Amino acid sequence: MNSKGIGQELNRISEELTDIDGRLLELKKRRQELQSKKQQLEQKLKLSTESREVIKDFSTEDFPWSPNVRHILKSTFIMENFRDYQLAVINATLSNEDVILIMSTGGGKSLCYQLPALVAQKGFTLVVSPLISLMQDQLLGLKRYGVHSAMLNQISSKEQISSIQDMMIDAKSPLKVLFVTPEKLAKSKRFMARLEKSYTLGMLQRIAIDEVHCCSQWGHDFRPDYKFLGILRRQFPDNVPILGLTATATRSVIDDVKNILNIPAALTFKAPFNRPNLIYEVSPKPTNSEEFFNILLRLLNGRFKDQSGIIYCFSRKESEEVASKLSSKSVKALSYHADLDPLVRSKVHESWYSGACQVIVATVAFGMGIDKPDVRFVIHHSLAKSLENYYQESGRAGRDGGEAVCLLFYGFNDIFRQSSLVCTEKTGVDNLMVMLKFCHEKKLCR
Repeated sequence: MNSKGIGQELNRISEELTDIDGRLLELKKRRQELQSKKQQLEQKLKLSTESREVIKDFSTEDFPWSPNVRHILKSTFIMENFRDYQLAVINATLSNEDVILIMSTGGGKSLCYQLPALVAQKGFTLVVSPLISLMQDQLLGLKRYGVHSAMLNQISSKEQISSIQDMMIDAKSPLKVLFVTPEKLAKSKRFMARLEKSYTLGMLQRIAIDEVHCCSQWGHDFRPDYKFLGILRRQFPDNVPILGLTATATRSVIDDVKNILNIPAALTFKAPFNRPNLIYEVSPKPTNSEEFFNILLRLLNGRFKDQSGIIYCFSRKESEEVASKLSSKSVKALSYHADLDPLVRSKVHESWYSGACQVIVATVAFGMGIDKPDVRFVIHHSLAKSLENYYQESGRAGRDGGEAVCLLFYGFNDIFRQSSLVCTEKTGVDNLMVMLKFCHEKKLCR
């Protein structure tokens, strides 16, 4: 073969190799798509298998209260249909079954206790909630629906406490939902005495425990006062179902929760977790604070201009500094953390919810269950302490189903800051390592 023939053969082989490389890339991409779809289908199959018996019994609309439930859904909550598992959980709790519901952030957990509270002619649902910001958020939402609700915490005045406690034993009271912190139950003998009287009079309809994973030391957000809640089943043994709600809990945590709350036979509903409208991104965090601030400023004046959002910071000091600097650059930003006066926290929350404030710069005290539908971005200024915490915090975006961005800035120094805090927790270091893996492995991010 002469040189010309060899050259032609080389060209042919090169073209064929290029063609093969192109097809390999297409096949690799297709393989990844199929692998992802396979995992999703396997997860759905697993979930449906785990919950099949429960759903079969409670997902129908042939219960005595079903017409009323459907009417309340449409007339009060202005919804045409239930989301996955909502109807089954509502029917189960109205059947006096103890229930644990594991549902993604934004999945509609709150309706599962709000709607049943309106079915009974008299009485109220007690909701145990860990954060004032969460209670305020739920109160604002229920007020818009015309549902009479109240909360008791450290900012409640004597007059408010007296009025609410009177409603707790008044059969003609309009009170339907009462929010309290676990600390209120654990430390107020007077309130527990009034709750016992409510129970005796048939006024205590059910107990909902939001963020129920906080009961377990094996969970990612253990709170000591939650362990006191185990007394509730002993104090109110008959016709007061317990409904535990969480977005993040493993099987071992749920088993621990059932044991702590003395509800071993509780039905467990576990809904799918994927929220395709959330776009997850991880970006390198500059070591220079001014450079980092300028990146945030460009995002808020550009990509997220005039959009509602949250920036999560590591500490109170950090949240105040970032909010102050953003405000000095004409960004409507407010700081939120646990050390603020309760009335100030309430005003900050209302300002953000109404749209007067564009962005809340917060610690994790701005918390679980926040239900503002139009949050378009959640920025993590610092590393979250676990993947479960990150899922929950970032999940406050896109509750309306619209596209939203969850942006995490990852810097090496944050590892040391978080590790110094989580080292005393039972699974703290292990959880932090999983979070680091998420930041480093591209295939774990969508």
